[in-house]
Amino acid sequence: MRRGRRARHVLLGRRAALRLPGPRAQGGRGAAAPHRGGPRRRGAARRSARAGRGVGAHRLGDGRGRRRGARVRPPARGAGRGRGHRRAARGRRRRHRRRLRALPAPARQRGRGELSTAGARTGLARSGLYAGAFLGPFGGGVTVAMLPELGATFGVSATTAASSVTAYLLPFAAAMLFSGTLGERWGRRRTVVLAYAAYVVASLACVLAPTWELFLTGRALQGLANAFTTPLLLAALAGSAAPERLGRALGWFGSLQAAGQTSAPLLGGIAAELDWRLAFGGVAAVAVLLGLAGIPPSERPTGPRPGLRSAWRPAVLRAGLVAAVGWSCLAGLNFLVALRLEEEFGLGSGARGLVLTGLGVAGLLTARVVGGAVDRIGPRRAVLAGAAAGVVVVVGAGTAPAVWMVAAVWALGGVATQLVLVGVNALVLRDTGGNAGGSMSVVQAVRFGGGALAPPALTPLYATDPLTAFLLPAALLAAVVPVALPRSREEPARDVPTPRADA
Repeated sequence: MRRGRRARHVLLGRRAALRLPGPRAQGGRGAAAPHRGGPRRRGAARRSARAGRGVGAHRLGDGRGRRRGARVRPPARGAGRGRGHRRAARGRRRRHRRRLRALPAPARQRGRGELSTAGARTGLARSGLYAGAFLGPFGGGVTVAMLPELGATFGVSATTAASSVTAYLLPFAAAMLFSGTLGERWGRRRTVVLAYAAYVVASLACVLAPTWELFLTGRALQGLANAFTTPLLLAALAGSAAPERLGRALGWFGSLQAAGQTSAPLLGGIAAELDWRLAFGGVAAVAVLLGLAGIPPSERPTGPRPGLRSAWRPAVLRAGLVAAVGWSCLAGLNFLVALRLEEEFGLGSGARGLVLTGLGVAGLLTARVVGGAVDRIGPRRAVLAGAAAGVVVVVGAGTAPAVWMVAAVWALGGVATQLVLVGVNALVLRDTGGNAGGSMSVVQAVRFGGGALAPPALTPLYATDPLTAFLLPAALLAAVVPVALPRSREEPARDVPTPRADA
């Protein structure tokens, strides 16, 4: 196939047996063709042609005059003289038509309505990613402020009612060790939608539970379902965001996680004033909407199916250790700050909750700034900067002589926590080893496991020496994070092998 001597001519074959005029010469209202014959007449499209009009989906006919399309021009001068020449030309035209039929059909172009609908669906699914980030931590901490009401409903003490938090966190952290890898094997969208459906069933089971044991079962199912959403939402977010804007996207995701954790006691307590079941009915309704929204589509897999070995790599485990230290030694110290505010300053529960909420609010307001910093300076430097700021926050929270100073320092802790966690997530998602969901699930499992160890380890130490209970986490931040943090890749890469879009 080559360009002919005349304008808008395409020649097929060495001897130019088939000539196809350009698109401007084919339209009834187009410009006049520069070759002989002048502008195309109205009845020219209906004339019978010796060799076809165009070929199928290519709009070049099928060779039998069944479709409007390009007209076949006679051969070059001298090529049509004699019966043998005409027979050879007809044979060449037949061969050329067969070659045209073998060409792949061009992709169907969508209309404006289809493009707008597809864009709206993608935008809705992308918003669902961030809403899912809020739902997970919110569902875990929603029972913190309704423990007396739960105890009165099921006839148990408030201390026993506190096990509802543990019943959620234990299956959540345990299943995260393998949930991301299974989700990558089954398909991200299918797994997330089914997990939201299971979350709805578990929430309704909590609402309708007649006994305490069945209520705890519903809480355990909630944690198990959430374990199959959080890592896959992070992997889908990394797959839909541009590499140079990955930090900003993860910053918003992390800020909404912090907002869900800090607002859960407040909203749960307000719901408990009327009926604690309203809180579980609300999260069930939100889960239904998120399941309908789904997640943005991703590309089909190009490599082998991911396994657990690809997620349990040394670099991923080291990143998980950094996330565990950064979480348990920063935001995970809220119980120590609450104890100090009560014992040394005599604050009530409302005032303590207001001070502690400052960490989540600061993280939410600075999400764009933190994400931009991760994109500019790199995830490794962001984690180191967050750890250095965290040392100042922890020491200040344990030694500040006034309540307003404790509140200001603790709000700064929201920025430091986001730098550490967003940097770790970006570091892992830039080198996933073909298993983005599995890598993120391992990191999150180690992170929440470390956060669960902080209260039993530091509460007895605080009773003995309050200052040491704050200095020890600061020392861990300064010593463990720089040593355990893996090296980042200079060239950020997107996650190439991804699961099916509708799997």
